[in-house]
Amino acid sequence: MSTFKSIEEAREHYKDDKFATGAGVYIEELSDGYCKCSMRLDERHRNAIGGIMGGAIFTVADLAFSAASNNIHQPTVAQQVSMNFMSTVKGDTLIAEAKCKKDGGSSCVYNVDVTDNTGRGIAQFVATGFKL
Repeated sequence: MSTFKSIEEAREHYKDDKFATGAGVYIEELSDGYCKCSMRLDERHRNAIGGIMGGAIFTVADLAFSAASNNIHQPTVAQQVSMNFMSTVKGDTLIAEAKCKKDGGSSCVYNVDVTDNTGRGIAQFVATGFKL
């Protein structure tokens, strides 16, 4: 059973996540063990050499993980995260899809694939969540 009664309720909850929402992360889809978020890119997401900041990529993946895991058990926090950056961003939007791989009694594991709107694989994010 989902923690959030609707995607609108989840969006309302995450409006208080000022860093992610301030960066432009938006929850597109949410279901049991799954979340899809997007982030339209602009100049604030760029680093000194013109590429997209790793922190921007991490942020969209982190919110997708948070919304998916907290939709199963609230509150859940990240205990350990690893991220592999695979390609530079060519599009103007990042898409992060979080999928539950393990939902245990006190922990969970999620894989988050980050692509851009051209379909290019940008990063892989793996998170272990701890259920408080």
